[in-house]
Amino acid sequence: MKNLAKFLLFVLLVSVGISLLYDYRLKHGGLNPPSIRKSEKYTLASEPTVDSKQVASLETLNRERRALVSSVLPSVVAVKTSKKIGIRREYGLDPFEFFFGNQRRFRSPRDEAFVQNSLGSGVIVTNEGHIITNNHVVDQVDEIEVQLNDGRTKKARLVGADSQLDLAVLKIDDPAVKPLKLADSDTVQPGDFVLAIGNPFGLQETVTDGIISWKGQPNSTDFRGDLLQTNAAINPGNSGGPLINLRGEVVGINEQIVSSSGGSQGIGFAIPSNTVRTVLESVLKHGRIIRGYLGIVSRAVQSGQQGETDNDGVVVDQVMAGSPAAQAQLQPGDVIRKFNGRDIKNIITLRNMVGQTELNKNVELEILRDGKPMKVTTQIKEQPQDNQTSSVLPRRGPSQPQTPPQPSDEEAASSPLASIHVGELTPEMGRQLDLPDNVQGVLVIGVDPDSGVAELQRGDVIEEINQQPVTSVSDYNKIAGAVDPSQPQVLSVCRHRARSFLVLRPR
Repeated sequence: MKNLAKFLLFVLLVSVGISLLYDYRLKHGGLNPPSIRKSEKYTLASEPTVDSKQVASLETLNRERRALVSSVLPSVVAVKTSKKIGIRREYGLDPFEFFFGNQRRFRSPRDEAFVQNSLGSGVIVTNEGHIITNNHVVDQVDEIEVQLNDGRTKKARLVGADSQLDLAVLKIDDPAVKPLKLADSDTVQPGDFVLAIGNPFGLQETVTDGIISWKGQPNSTDFRGDLLQTNAAINPGNSGGPLINLRGEVVGINEQIVSSSGGSQGIGFAIPSNTVRTVLESVLKHGRIIRGYLGIVSRAVQSGQQGETDNDGVVVDQVMAGSPAAQAQLQPGDVIRKFNGRDIKNIITLRNMVGQTELNKNVELEILRDGKPMKVTTQIKEQPQDNQTSSVLPRRGPSQPQTPPQPSDEEAASSPLASIHVGELTPEMGRQLDLPDNVQGVLVIGVDPDSGVAELQRGDVIEEINQQPVTSVSDYNKIAGAVDPSQPQVLSVCRHRARSFLVLRPR
């Protein structure tokens, strides 16, 4: 008890000492007490700056836009996929260790696996629960799950897909959601107002306003083909989402973006709804994509060759036996100028027209043979398995062989392509990079740091340069050496399972 009393007395004395010290320093300026401020007078604005009557049309537009968005959002879904990927612990996840010959890669291999998850968007287009999305969203995955706008999650079944058109059809049971109508994309014109909608996270929709700034035509020689171009950005995860018109109809499926920065800011492209409807009906009726087939091997018209005008056409180099082209009695050297009255500028134009033509339907071809115009008729048949609508042979030059012109040192130095280092793409590399099976191109293994081409990354695959296919390093070097260094170059790039266009500006 005495010790306790002493302790309490000690605590009391210490407390008194601290209190006296605090008072002393407070009186002599050693401490600054918290300042006590008087309340400030304030008045918040009670009236808006602009009278709503002065902007009545804008108020109406805002309400109508809100109604439009709310009416279509329930039909836009999130598409979530997962895939198990096997790896070897010895060289980790970096495929470049394998590419550059890591000598440790075969030492006591222990295969491992991890689950790769991806996000995309889709839109319900039938009462039965069929969903349209991009093929690259669901290509080669193990599981597909769809999250609806109300939070419900459902397993989805892949009904059919097409890698060339980058479209896929999914199916969920009992969607209980009104589908969106596929509009006639032929009625869409530049200047039309559209909304690009995505729902990659299930409950966090992204809505961007846009204007149709360009409409691809079947005769286009531009790299954009027959896609719809809009200035509405396609953000990451919005692939497969719908492009909506003012009536809440689907006029396109958002697919990719052309960007000079590699980000989501740029020019968006959507697959026209007429193409979407063709794929959907083909998959649901036949279980596969039905493509028309002409049966030629072709090459482009060369300078000085017969038939060269504003509409160059396509030169027939070979005719496949038993094909519709053989039925039409086409011959090597014929120049196909028109298909059912529509001008043909290049093989891509012809391939698109043939591929979308109704089977067993008579079509008329306008050709030049020995400089004389002719018309022939045939029936388009279904494309055989493992056969292209038409193939393209390398362009033939004049009768005398010539060495392709090589760029000068100054030209090569000024071209952005000169700063990109590429290597051959092997099947093993494709698996390690989780690329789609149909990818053909060259692998980006490095980019000069001061080149201004930061949007390209190691592991990207360059599939085309200015719409010219690149299947080897030799192809890349030839095309890169022949481009005009003063003009922008358009690259078709595959990164993992996403495809996009990149525009490289001259330095």
